[in-house]
Amino acid sequence: MLKRLDWYIIRKFLGTFFFSIVLILSVAIVFDITEKLDNFYDNQIPLREILLDYYIPFIPYYMNMFSPLFIFIAVIFFTSKLAGNSEIIAMLATGVSFHRLMWPYFLSALFLFFLSFWLGGYVIPPSSGRMLDFQDKYIQKFKSENARNIQMQVEPGTILYIESFQMRQKSGFHASVEYFDGKVLKERITAERIRYDSLDHWHLEKYQRRVFNGMREEYSTGERFDVDMPLEPKELFITAEEAQRMTNTELKAYMDKQRARGAGNLQAFETEWWKRWASPIGAFIMTLLGVTISSKKVRGGMGKNLGVGITLSALYILFSTVSTTFSVRGVMSPFMSVWLPNIIFLIIGSMLYWRVPK
Repeated sequence: MLKRLDWYIIRKFLGTFFFSIVLILSVAIVFDITEKLDNFYDNQIPLREILLDYYIPFIPYYMNMFSPLFIFIAVIFFTSKLAGNSEIIAMLATGVSFHRLMWPYFLSALFLFFLSFWLGGYVIPPSSGRMLDFQDKYIQKFKSENARNIQMQVEPGTILYIESFQMRQKSGFHASVEYFDGKVLKERITAERIRYDSLDHWHLEKYQRRVFNGMREEYSTGERFDVDMPLEPKELFITAEEAQRMTNTELKAYMDKQRARGAGNLQAFETEWWKRWASPIGAFIMTLLGVTISSKKVRGGMGKNLGVGITLSALYILFSTVSTTFSVRGVMSPFMSVWLPNIIFLIIGSMLYWRVPK
């Protein structure tokens, strides 16, 4: 059962964590407003739209992104204060072991783990969709309404190729649909124009159709040929940024669907998937590091501990960003690129933990 000492540490941990979030995000919002003020003014954006579609999603998005940093700073700050006031020495002198002292830290980190996982997997994606749409509309456009040289396996045995496609008209030019039975081509339809109707229904205009039956070939042409394909036009324009607006369930379903189609460029989506697991685990690693660094009383107060903590957290974020870049470029697998910083800092934290005075 939790003792009064446990609740004391938990209140200190979580209170300092949320206080640091409010403080740092307030500063971040002020700098962001200063940077984007010209965009807001030039586009005459209503204040309501700025608040609801940008800054309200902005807060949980960046809070979750930098939660390991906030956790690290919070643990170092209040643990250094406990050590400076000789409270940790008093706790250990009463017979409480250092391992038992870690229990309320672990429970606090567990709470933050579930909070981060829930926010990152199910709450932030829908709201970040509004933020991405706002940025695309007013700040920096990243969406395209034209796609070229699209080739994919729509479903097993069905290969689609479109030379160019326009989202606004939901139509494209120079398309082909090929049907395979294993490795044997059974049918091929080429058309000058392809158009989406509704409910996965597509029109091929000015088509040429070839049906292969052994050594024989049946050839036909016409003005229009209708085909059913489980594909919507928006699926042709999904970019890496779209991964951020998918919940965990949607992201997993999308990756499974694309793998079944034979799509190979899924590094950004796989990286986002593993980040949503690795980032919450960082709560335990940052807590372990923070306690081991700041639990010993040092001369000069908490300044040294805070300096070491900020340096290590900056290295953690930098390492995470660099390794993620390796994944997107195909140098490293998404799993390894996301989990490598956690593995390295877990080793560092474990070494420090066993060396800390107990």
